[in-house]
Amino acid sequence: MFAEILTIGDELLTGNTVDSNSAFIAQKLTERGYWVRRKTTVGDDVEEIKKVIHEILDRKPEVLIISGGLGPTHDDVTMLAVAEALGKNLTLCEPCIERIKAFYERLYKEGYIDDPKLNEGRKKMAYLPEGAVPLENTEGAAPGALIEHGGVKIFVLPGMPREMKAMLEKEVLPRLGERKFIQRKLLAEITDESKLAPILIETLERFEVRIHSSPKGFGKYIGIIIFGESEEEIEKAKAFMEERGIRFEEGW
Repeated sequence: MFAEILTIGDELLTGNTVDSNSAFIAQKLTERGYWVRRKTTVGDDVEEIKKVIHEILDRKPEVLIISGGLGPTHDDVTMLAVAEALGKNLTLCEPCIERIKAFYERLYKEGYIDDPKLNEGRKKMAYLPEGAVPLENTEGAAPGALIEHGGVKIFVLPGMPREMKAMLEKEVLPRLGERKFIQRKLLAEITDESKLAPILIETLERFEVRIHSSPKGFGKYIGIIIFGESEEEIEKAKAFMEERGIRFEEGW
């Protein structure tokens, strides 16, 4: 199963903000058995976002997760870009309006803001692509969205890490099923990654696993991660490499 991640924001491209969202999303998708084929970042530009979405959909992943650009300001254009990329109109989500109202009223009562009224910027966050399923934001104002298009599940999430993580855990992952992918980190006692390479290739040909190697410089160890759907298959792959002379230590 393949997935792609699209993060949006000029601040990510200028280096003012580190894109921790894509790493978190990739980790969670990997744990669910998805192979994250690409991660892409674009700025807050409708045409650029549309272009990238078209490119991703042409590759037909099972899942596309988009993060960023759902707020009330002029440069929060993600929902508009998604709608246009899919040939849909933006429509007002009435339940979303009510949740946004309640959110700002709570902030007002708690003394965080001086005006709870629903202005145009706040109302803007309640517009979703036609036919989208709203995703609840328990940590902020802007709702997310789920749109199924051409066999691809498209999830649109906020860019604020706290909001994104909560929505991913509560709204996205439950919709992706319960399949789990196991990771096992090992240190291979070998001095040169080029000597390990042919053994890894042979292992991949024989067992239903994926292997990532991470050189630690020229020295005593090379870190590897074995991914698989069962501990048994991972252990078989490890034992096969040990038969070919590789000694392992657990962890990195």
